[in-house]
Amino acid sequence: MTATQQKDVVDLLLDQHNQIKALLARVTNATGTDKRDTFQDLVRLLAVHESAEEEIVHPSARTIEGGDQIAEARLREEDQAKHVLAKLDELGVDHPDFDGKFATFTEAVLAHAAHEEAEEFPGLRRNTSPERLSRMADAVKAAEAMAPTKPHPATGESAIANLLTGPPLAIFDRARDRMREWRESHPNK
Repeated sequence: MTATQQKDVVDLLLDQHNQIKALLARVTNATGTDKRDTFQDLVRLLAVHESAEEEIVHPSARTIEGGDQIAEARLREEDQAKHVLAKLDELGVDHPDFDGKFATFTEAVLAHAAHEEAEEFPGLRRNTSPERLSRMADAVKAAEAMAPTKPHPATGESAIANLLTGPPLAIFDRARDRMREWRESHPNK
């Protein structure tokens, strides 16, 4: 790929998978505020990544042979991950149960990414024009810009649920993120 060529949706998601894998490893090995901050980065990336996949990628994957089963399996995995991620976020990195639960969560996230990379992404590449894959990358970026930054398991994992609830939740999440950042940078105020 040259510098002038845009990444397609599969390249974009593979890059994000690599970022997620790196953050999972960093959280596992970090301590103190670095662990907390890295975990928050991971929560944010996973929340926007999964929302965008649910809105853009999985509906497109349904058009490939066996795509309904593939998409449904990925959606179930994502729903389970949202619940666990929300519980981990509530628990906090300093809780004695965090590391054990996070290790189990890490295994599930890595298995989910492997399923997408082995089952969903190759089918998209085979059955979708390069132009559409490029447009899908733009759509994923737009969806991520409007996605919540925290998991909201009660909203469901469908494209319609994300489109209806995502923007208001994103506004709330982003305001909460800014307030948390301000409190952390101004501890005596």
